Amino acid sequence: MSTEEKVASHYTHGSLGSTILGGLTAGGKDIDHLSIDDLAGIDEFHLGRREATVEFAKDLDLLDGMRLIDVGSGLGGPARYIASTYGCIVTGVDLTDEFVNVANDLTARCGMAMQVSFHQGSALALPLPDESFDRATLIHVGMNIEDKAALFAEVRRVLKRGGRFGLYEIMQVRDGALPYPLPWAMTAETSFVCSPMTYRQLLKEAGFTVEFEQDHSALAIRMAQEMRASAANSGQALGLGALMGPRAAERMGNVSTSVGGGLVAPIEMIAKAD
Repeated sequence: MSTEEKVASHYTHGSLGSTILGGLTAGGKDIDHLSIDDLAGIDEFHLGRREATVEFAKDLDLLDGMRLIDVGSGLGGPARYIASTYGCIVTGVDLTDEFVNVANDLTARCGMAMQVSFHQGSALALPLPDESFDRATLIHVGMNIEDKAALFAEVRRVLKRGGRFGLYEIMQVRDGALPYPLPWAMTAETSFVCSPMTYRQLLKEAGFTVEFEQDHSALAIRMAQEMRASAANSGQALGLGALMGPRAAERMGNVSTSVGGGLVAPIEMIAKAD
């Protein structure tokens, strides 16, 4: 089994769509007429969740009608938020078939299928033409991709000259062993966390200039604390734990400990295509 097949298998749930829709129904939502806010608790699978997406999007210099590609789009939360808030036309590409199918279904239920679409594909061979996008995003994806040079080369290929590439990635900021399991990998076999220095160098080699960089650890820690308190008080059934399986608490606890201890950090970078 290839690394990509192992990664796709890691994220495959098996009954993801029915789990989400069942949870939404139990929470009193009209699943045939959803809003992006109805989904915010489960479709923003990254540190800091919706608040991090909001802050990240502000730095992308987005304009109505821009075409944006979200590489490793997951369930589509950030893509739908950007399309709804900024009027962009968003294309998501994800390795996992189940994520793509559920993302398209949820998008249709939000009435956004004409503005946002998702496609199965590898980030190392994007199924899209050259220079077809004004913006690109990569949100908590690089941890599963060893060949980041090829990843950044592909993003540069589909991005127009002068376009911007926004990354919001978990990066290793000091030496030390990562405590597995983690949200993106059960073992080190499919985990490829790198330093900010490595990201900067590989982006430069791929034809990008990093214009902005920010560590969002404080935001991630605060949001994790608030979400734990909210979940405990509300007893909500639908959340990342329901989607990640029986070791969800251990996996989320390990990444929270790693961020809190300064081993890894959620780092935002905005790079311009030269």
